[in-house]
Amino acid sequence: MTDHDARREAAENLDLRRRMREVEEAILDRAPENDIDPTLDRVREVLDLLGSPQTTAPIVHIAGTNGKTTTARMVEALAMEAGLSTGRFTSPHLHDITERIVLSGRPIDARRFVETYDDVLPYVEMVDASSQAAGGPRLSFFEVLVVMAFAAFADAPVDVMIVEVGLGGTWDATNAADGTVCVITPISYDHQAYLGDDLASIADNKAGILKPGCLAVVSAQEPDAAEVIDARVEELDLTAAYEGREIEVVSRELAVGGQLVTLQGITREYPDVLIPLHGEHQAHNALLALAAMEEFLGGGTEALDPELVRAAFARVSSPGRLEIVRRSPTVLVDSAHNPAGARSLAAALRDSFTFGRVVGVMACMADKDVDGILEELESVFDEVVVTRNTSPRCMPPARLGELAREVFGEDRVTVVRDLPDALDVAAGLADSGDSGGVAGGVVATGSVITAGEVRMLLGVIDV
Repeated sequence: MTDHDARREAAENLDLRRRMREVEEAILDRAPENDIDPTLDRVREVLDLLGSPQTTAPIVHIAGTNGKTTTARMVEALAMEAGLSTGRFTSPHLHDITERIVLSGRPIDARRFVETYDDVLPYVEMVDASSQAAGGPRLSFFEVLVVMAFAAFADAPVDVMIVEVGLGGTWDATNAADGTVCVITPISYDHQAYLGDDLASIADNKAGILKPGCLAVVSAQEPDAAEVIDARVEELDLTAAYEGREIEVVSRELAVGGQLVTLQGITREYPDVLIPLHGEHQAHNALLALAAMEEFLGGGTEALDPELVRAAFARVSSPGRLEIVRRSPTVLVDSAHNPAGARSLAAALRDSFTFGRVVGVMACMADKDVDGILEELESVFDEVVVTRNTSPRCMPPARLGELAREVFGEDRVTVVRDLPDALDVAAGLADSGDSGGVAGGVVATGSVITAGEVRMLLGVIDV
């Protein structure tokens, strides 16, 4: 490469970084994803103007409260192992907005992200103008990203779109598309301000992704949620695979770096499957992904190759989900941000780790059920260091400390203003005291943002 070529390439890269910042700022300037205006009209209008990119490949659509992102990544791994090109849309992101739009296992690159935004922007602005003229809002941050994802997948093109619901189901922006296979992960309490205060209401909204003609996969559910989903399946006369009926985790045992499971799929049993993730809940996520791909590839009547299943799951990762990001002391990050997620985290710590002392580092969003999260973790954290992440929605450390003391008691709670300092304090606490020579561990949790920022502070940014 000549000096001239090198200078030109450097200038182009500088322009791309500048343009990427401008695009991200423009998207972030819109209503945030936690500010919901429940309608699909705006997204549908933009997609119609774009020529319906969401119809260019079949979709595996995933709703539920917890486990959606990991299940999506597992579906992706199975599809890619089967030789399919994939488009995966998940949220939120850990480090970079491009993580939300993934093409065959790799986040969309900055150039393609910018080009996709530029392609859809004129149509987004047309619908913005129409909506505002009628007294409505512009498309939100999340709605724009959904439109961009479908456009990018159509442009690639991909063989299958794997799409995670953002919030709820019925009026989530992703529901402007129809799933060929629809997966519902465990439903619990979260986002009650939008979804309702009881499990039946929440399940009713999430079951809104079920459409006539789709194939359904349903995880084990609490009775109130199960009743609503069953009624929806029956109303639409859908073919459905239910955990505990057609599919189940037959067995699981701890293995180096994860767990070894036997899964009963729709069509056959799949023994000796290594899942390099911690926690029983990950075995159930794998079961849902397996059943989804049995339905997608064989209509639920043909088995997958067991070796394909083993190879796919052996390479699955789920950043920010009970992930080890440092040794000496061991530091784990987990994105648990509601009581059900915290319950799974606590169970996984008991199941898969043998720390002498466990010190939690917690920073939570103020609009979450923080009391419920703390109560689920009290039995597995010897001490907790409460702090803040960089989100303006984060609960102030002093207030989080007050809530933590009510659950943990005065002597087990330390308040540290900033996250980097909190990690240092927690590491010192994990190594202190008499633990019989067994090393301590640090678990940073409470929010996806907390998990992402701890990963970055410790130099782990791959996804």
